[in-house]
Amino acid sequence: MRTYPVSPEELVERACALQNKGNIGIAYTYNEPLIGYEYVRDTAKLARKAGLKNVVVTNGFTTDDVLDALLPVIDAWNIDLKGDEAFYRALGGSLAPVKNTIRRAAAVSHVELTTLVIPGKNDDPQAFENIVQMVAEIDPSIPLHISRFFPARKWRHIPATPHPILQAMQAIAQKHLEIVIPGNVHDLL
Repeated sequence: MRTYPVSPEELVERACALQNKGNIGIAYTYNEPLIGYEYVRDTAKLARKAGLKNVVVTNGFTTDDVLDALLPVIDAWNIDLKGDEAFYRALGGSLAPVKNTIRRAAAVSHVELTTLVIPGKNDDPQAFENIVQMVAEIDPSIPLHISRFFPARKWRHIPATPHPILQAMQAIAQKHLEIVIPGNVHDLL
């Protein structure tokens, strides 16, 4: 695949050119867009001036300085909520910065969360209930997408998430949150 640099000005120009086809904005996604948050910030400012919306899809693992720069220009966030603190530690991270991002973003923007349920990794019902309760304490109207894991890359040995686990997670989340959306489970419907 060939790649080439695109300036913030060029990206906004391209997004504006697609408005006649229904485009309303720019989504900063794939890989982790906040690694290069300066590009997101600069582009989002220009997009906002052009009347476009800005959406960030992120793991939420960032600092207050980055949030201070982005919150004024981002309209919506989809934040990965991977699991409880033990799961984040196993991945080399921490839940605290993600919780902070959720809390701060939800105070000023539309926020949705996505949890990829991985068998044997983050599918413990009590741990899941604890994180859902954490979200409900921030705002019970934050939508939560519960996604099915499929074997890939280093976790090819882990089976796809069984339907009963997803259904149990959905039931747990619905006890605490107003909007729970099963994702990538077309075979369940």
